[in-house]
Amino acid sequence: MAKEDNDRKGKHEKEKADAGQFAEKAGKGSSKTTFSIDKVKDFPDWYDRALEVGAIVDVRYPVKGMNVWMPYGYAALNTMMSMMQEIMNRTGHKETYFPMLIPESIFGKERDFLKGFKGEAFVVTKAGTSDLAEKLYVRPTSETVIYETVRLWIRSSADLPLKLYQIVNMFRHETKQTRPMLRLREVAKFKEAHTFHATAEEAEAQMKEAIDAYKEFFDRLLIPYIIVRTPSWDTFAGAVYNIDFISVIPDGKAIELASVINLGQKFAKAFNLTYQTGENSKEYVHQTCYGISERELGVLIAVHGDNDGLILPPVIAPIHVVIVPIMKKGKEDALRKRAGEIRDELSKKGFKAEVDTREKGAGDKFYEWEAKGVPIRIEFGPRELETGNVVLYRRDKQMKVNVAQSNLAGQISEALEDISAVLKERADAYLKARIFHFKTSAELMEKYTEREGIVGLPWCSDEKCGRKLEEEIGIPTIGFVPDKKLNEACASCGEKGHTVEMFFGRTY
Repeated sequence: MAKEDNDRKGKHEKEKADAGQFAEKAGKGSSKTTFSIDKVKDFPDWYDRALEVGAIVDVRYPVKGMNVWMPYGYAALNTMMSMMQEIMNRTGHKETYFPMLIPESIFGKERDFLKGFKGEAFVVTKAGTSDLAEKLYVRPTSETVIYETVRLWIRSSADLPLKLYQIVNMFRHETKQTRPMLRLREVAKFKEAHTFHATAEEAEAQMKEAIDAYKEFFDRLLIPYIIVRTPSWDTFAGAVYNIDFISVIPDGKAIELASVINLGQKFAKAFNLTYQTGENSKEYVHQTCYGISERELGVLIAVHGDNDGLILPPVIAPIHVVIVPIMKKGKEDALRKRAGEIRDELSKKGFKAEVDTREKGAGDKFYEWEAKGVPIRIEFGPRELETGNVVLYRRDKQMKVNVAQSNLAGQISEALEDISAVLKERADAYLKARIFHFKTSAELMEKYTEREGIVGLPWCSDEKCGRKLEEEIGIPTIGFVPDKKLNEACASCGEKGHTVEMFFGRTY
């Protein structure tokens, strides 16, 4: 095993030098997928390699932060977004589409918003060799272009509430180190919802609905999270307040999964979004917005994977079961036939099944499908043809059991359900182990040495204290839990009785 691990490490280094080739030749012309990286100790390399062997994205496109989605990865992404569409449609949202290019005159109507995004937005100034009469901003998000149009749709309270969403690509000129799905210049799939209401109370009720929708979404994906409210100095430009869903990557950095934002009437006043009341007066609408992106798939991969590659929850896996017949000369036709029968049987039961009969060693196939995170593998050879049994392999536990083919569908159904339960339990424990709670900044500085997660401190809600704590511990704020009061003194000023827990962490 030591020699095999060294061989794999050597191949991995060569692959990195060769600009991310997906497979290396090994032995007598065979192609072997290799993987041997510690996810926690070397997360950046682990993540890049996991996306390569998992056939999620091809990072070799010659524009930084813009990647090519491969069929296997794109299938998982589309499944995830279909889940979001189902939730949006069920809760009364209507899907729409708005243009990608936004005139500067519209983009700049809300000054704080323009200030918040101007440095990140790509700008189109020419068409061919001709200068444009007005700069066009390439969609970094769509508040302005949507509100410029929707103001023409809303006439009276009968038009409210209006709940819209779209799934589009969007662009931001990220200056930090980019990483597929986690930090990008082009986001291929961005779901943004925008809602319009007659009263502040209705908008607040919509905030709760949106939070509940995202809870359902992340719970179904088995992604662990905490929910926080961002402090005033770190709130979305143009917002009254932000609610963020936060998780933690294996390298200890926090990552924002989603934001749910109460916009109040700020954008309504900038864009003249009004409705006529029953008393024939005009009132500004109240608004919310909330979004998720392909980042969620990246976090899912990071949380659930292990040192052998991806582990995909059944709900997102493009393939539930891969069937690998172990070929023997003279038995090929019978083995292929049995594999096809099993695939057809499972497909009729609603499982996504695929047969692998490529001219490649069985061991190499096993390693490759494990690296791609397929939840279950079925393998059998000539002996199993006689007994009517097959071998069922579970990726989550890396264990094999013999199963009668006559009971295969039932066994797979039970296994997939148990795999989801196992992954949820692991994910919850994973996040819990990466959240650290302290009472004072001195205690934090003494005990929090490895920086392997996010930290919480009691905070009195005063901005000066929050900023002071950021400076003292050298870690930026993430957000606080507003509804959970602490019986602790503020870690900055020492005030007791009115504190909440403020979380701090390095972020993507």
